[in-house]
Amino acid sequence: MNERKVIEQPYLLFLGDAYDQLAAKTARGIVDWRRDWCLGQLRLEGCQASAGIPDISVAEAAEAGARTLVVGVANRGGVIPDNWLETLGAALDRGMDLASGLHMRLSDIPVLSDKAKERGASLFDVRHPARDFPLGSGEKRPGKRLLTVGTDASVGKMYTTLAIERELNARGVKADFRATGQTGIFIAGDGASVDAVVSDFVSGAAEWLSPANAPDHWDLIEGQGSLFHPSFAGVTLGLIHGAQPDAIVLCHEPTRTHMRGLPGWPLPDLRECLAANLSAARLTNPAVVCAGVAINSSQLSADAAARLLGETSEALDLPCVDPMRGGVAPIVDRLL
Repeated sequence: MNERKVIEQPYLLFLGDAYDQLAAKTARGIVDWRRDWCLGQLRLEGCQASAGIPDISVAEAAEAGARTLVVGVANRGGVIPDNWLETLGAALDRGMDLASGLHMRLSDIPVLSDKAKERGASLFDVRHPARDFPLGSGEKRPGKRLLTVGTDASVGKMYTTLAIERELNARGVKADFRATGQTGIFIAGDGASVDAVVSDFVSGAAEWLSPANAPDHWDLIEGQGSLFHPSFAGVTLGLIHGAQPDAIVLCHEPTRTHMRGLPGWPLPDLRECLAANLSAARLTNPAVVCAGVAINSSQLSADAAARLLGETSEALDLPCVDPMRGGVAPIVDRLL
């Protein structure tokens, strides 16, 4: 259990001995959205990845005021290998907390947990809930909420949600990103990793994450999985019911030939997917609407992307954007 509820910044991003760029996607996501929180990256010998920020040592990070060393890399099995422990222990010795989203818990490693107690430091195992959640109630609560949903897992729901937060804040609208995954928690400083919540309590976790708020305030809830993905549909449905969204944004990656990790399982039709998500969301908010479609067109040329966005917008009669190429202003226009 963490003594502090919020992960403190600034961060030292630890990439360990990551074997490729994809392994460092957590660090890359933090840098993309919270660059000002990141003092630098620390890489061990043999590391094949980079978050695109300067390399610094534990001592240099401590002198610069780093508050938390964040494990910004994912490896096979989600383990914390022995050759990382010296660096992680050195960060504790220099007054930093440790935070990790891996399956293996920092708090289960005696050399780290003992040292953290001695130093008065916190260990944040963000994949594992540090609190109990209530059952979802479905009761109407004030404030406004948006949830990103997807045709598949890993199609850009977090990036879309963060882009909407940025656009709303730029317009002077009160809005907060609510994280439901490990990388999102590092970006927000807090949240609930819903893939590790017992299934009965996923909707309650979403209610806790986006509680009653001012009538003009938007909670922007990071979606997970897909209603059409056999592996993750349960988590998605719990989030939909607990978020009680006033609006959803449908996220899609158009170049995939099958659902992530399931060869031979086709992606759903956009219209069918949108209808299913709206139908599910009406259980806790009958007035829910779709504010638009966000397409990850990174694998397409600029011309092909523009053509696809236009065709999708016309077919669904909704704003359709690539958040990273052109921003989300049309979606926010419709939202407001």
